[in-house]
Amino acid sequence: MASQHYSGSCQCGSVAFVVDADLDSSVTCNCSRCQRLGWVLTFVPKAAFTLTKDGPVTEYRFNKEAISHRFCPVCGIEAFAFGERDGAEMVAVNVNCLDGVDPRALSPRHVDGASR
Repeated sequence: MASQHYSGSCQCGSVAFVVDADLDSSVTCNCSRCQRLGWVLTFVPKAAFTLTKDGPVTEYRFNKEAISHRFCPVCGIEAFAFGERDGAEMVAVNVNCLDGVDPRALSPRHVDGASR
């Protein structure tokens, strides 16, 4: 599947965004955070992600503190996180937060984040 345009948000709508993403490249992860959140993730270059409603967010960093997890302090949903891959700025998008997408219908690849 080629990259498609999606809109998404946290549950209360304080934080909203648009993203161009290929959901065929989605992943699940078993790190201590993703496992607990039940995330299905897709990674996109930062240029493919735009905040359309920039409400307040709270940042959380753990382990190597390389990823800036951003969640809404109103509803508690983490819709995305910022990080780097091979020196390029990336965004990890929570597919569960995309409008009109059923993440359970996808076949994400599993990543062993717990061993990293």
